[in-house]
Amino acid sequence: MQLFSFFSSSTAFRVRIALALKGADYEYQAVNLRAGEQHQQAFLDRNPSGNVPALVDGDFNLGQSLAILDYLDSRYPEPRLIPADTIQRARVLELVNVIACDIHPVNNLRVQLYLKNILGVTEAQKNAWYRHWVAQGLDVVERLLARQEDTPYCFGTHPTLADCCLAPQVWSAARAGCDIAAYPRIDRIYRHCMAQPAFIQAAPEQQADAPQGG
Repeated sequence: MQLFSFFSSSTAFRVRIALALKGADYEYQAVNLRAGEQHQQAFLDRNPSGNVPALVDGDFNLGQSLAILDYLDSRYPEPRLIPADTIQRARVLELVNVIACDIHPVNNLRVQLYLKNILGVTEAQKNAWYRHWVAQGLDVVERLLARQEDTPYCFGTHPTLADCCLAPQVWSAARAGCDIAAYPRIDRIYRHCMAQPAFIQAAPEQQADAPQGG
C-alpha cells in the first residue's frame, strides 16, 4: 500500500493518523505541493483531483481523505474509527464535516494561492481570511464538543474519525498563528492526541519530506 502525501497537508495528516492507529504498513510517497508536483500528469492519472492524499492499495486507487478513511476503517476494522452505533456515528460525522466541509476547503493551499496570485490580496488580508474561517469553524466545534461528556478524545476514551480530523486542523491553525487557547475543550483534546504514539508518528515534522529543523 502506498500513500501519496505532503508533510504539512492536514488532509494527508488525517490519513497518516488512521494508518498509524491501525498499524497498517504503507510506503510514503512525497508529493511536493509547493513545487506543483500534484499537477503532473502521472499524478493526475492516479488522482484526478490533483490533491493529496491519494492511496494505492494494489490495483485500487483512491483520493479524498474522508473516502480513504472510510475505506481504511473497512479494510482494517480495528480499532474502529467510525462508530457502529447510529447516534454516535452521526455525532462523529457531524463534527468531522464541520472541519472537512466548512473550515478546510476555504483555507487550503490552492485557495490561498488564488487569493494571493489571482485576486491580489495582501499577505495580511490572506492571513485574516484564514483566521476568520478557522475561528468560525472552531467556534462550532467547541460548541459541539461541549454537548459531550468531558473525555480524553472528542467522543470517549478512544480516538475516532473526529480526532483524526481535529488534530491536523488545529496543528495547521496553530502554525498560522490562530489562538487555539480560545477553545479550551479543543486545546485539551489536541494536546492529549498529540502526546499519543500514533499521532506523534503521523505528525508533519516526522515525515520524510519535512524540512530539516521543522
